[in-house]
Amino acid sequence: MAKLYIILFFEAHFVSWIFGHNTEVTSHDPYNEVVHEEEEVYYTPQLDYNDPRWCRTLTLPNGDVSCSSPRSRHHYSSLGTRCELSCDRGYKLVGRLSVQCMSTRRWSGTAHCRKVRCHVLPVIQHGTFHCSDGVMVDSRCEYLCHPGYQLEGDRVRICQDGGSWTGAEPVCADHEPPKIKCPTSKVKVAEPGKLTAQVYWDRPHTSDTSGKTLDLMRVGPLSGSTFAEGIHIIRYRVYDQARNRAACKFTIQVEVRKCPALKPPLHGYMTCSSDKNNYGATCEYQCDSGYERSGTITRVCRFDRSWSDEPPQCLLMQIKTDVKTAAALLDQFYEKRRLLVVSTPNVAHPYYKIQNVMLQKANCGLDLRHVTVIELLGVEPRQVGRIKGQYLDSQVIEGLRQVLHISTSYFTMVLVDEDGVDRERFMNPTNSMELYAYIEDYLMDEDERERLETTRDMCE
Repeated sequence: MAKLYIILFFEAHFVSWIFGHNTEVTSHDPYNEVVHEEEEVYYTPQLDYNDPRWCRTLTLPNGDVSCSSPRSRHHYSSLGTRCELSCDRGYKLVGRLSVQCMSTRRWSGTAHCRKVRCHVLPVIQHGTFHCSDGVMVDSRCEYLCHPGYQLEGDRVRICQDGGSWTGAEPVCADHEPPKIKCPTSKVKVAEPGKLTAQVYWDRPHTSDTSGKTLDLMRVGPLSGSTFAEGIHIIRYRVYDQARNRAACKFTIQVEVRKCPALKPPLHGYMTCSSDKNNYGATCEYQCDSGYERSGTITRVCRFDRSWSDEPPQCLLMQIKTDVKTAAALLDQFYEKRRLLVVSTPNVAHPYYKIQNVMLQKANCGLDLRHVTVIELLGVEPRQVGRIKGQYLDSQVIEGLRQVLHISTSYFTMVLVDEDGVDRERFMNPTNSMELYAYIEDYLMDEDERERLETTRDMCE
């Protein structure tokens, strides 16, 4: 009777131990994923103490099994044994957190350890990344940017055992300015006879790491513009899509080649084109009244900065009075000098006396205006013709009177232009101011009047 009591007491105690451990507790272990199942109803088994291996031996690949048995710690497959399940680092438990050996000789549930994976990292624009172990736990991914871009954010991200990556996704920012190369500086010689030059150049070469269109801006004249003498700076600026800026510049130097400055000839002057002595300029030599040019009339400034030909000279005009005809005399003045022919019946004529005094005072002014005075005095057989103290043949005197229609009966003064044309007649004495005014207004061109302005003070 005592033995039966002991057996019943043990069975009751065992059943109480089983039902006291059949409730699962949900765990928040990051490695474990719990699958909830309906609670099984346990029945008191018929114990067979001779067979302690009631359920199969429980194993969990990549994990750990921790069991407690109602019999002893060496009987982990016996009826009523409860086992706690957990996974190694890098693995996540899928199934129950704990199971119990049931009377059906089976465990109350199943579980397995699944390898933890992080999500696939997205492609980074303008960069890349390399991972040590793909998307597995502890995989180390390092970001790199393409040339010309700089990394902003976390350079390294690590897959954590919870299935998430450390840090945040970085970006590759464009902080590198574009590249620009301007044309080389240019030296241009001004065109012949000009003080400017037309200059062309190529568009600057630009590039950028982004490979996108660049915004190019110019500060200065366009290619093909006309530039004056001196140094001119042309600047270019370029911007990329990120508004990074680069700049370059080059110079354009326009050189006006110049010959040595020319001096006007003694007793003469020059008229030059362009800037007087720049490459291509032409200078024309003229002589003062009463002088004749000996040598070339024009000289040109050449590319090598030298003048063509030798400088001419202005020599005193030699008037030949020993000619036999009026035409031969007048030919010496053609296109060179104007003539003022004074005729009087005799030197005692009152008009001549007055005029002679005024002409002596006006001699210098008449020379400045290229006027030579010829006097025809008296009548045959005692008539005299003279030019600056040199006497004329009587045939020449008669020829002049006939050509110019000059009478010997009264005082006459005839003004003849450089082409030998009778332009004005004066029947009365005329003062120098009236003569000068008529010559300047009707016989002199603009250039002559301008030169006269610079020399009129010589006679004061």
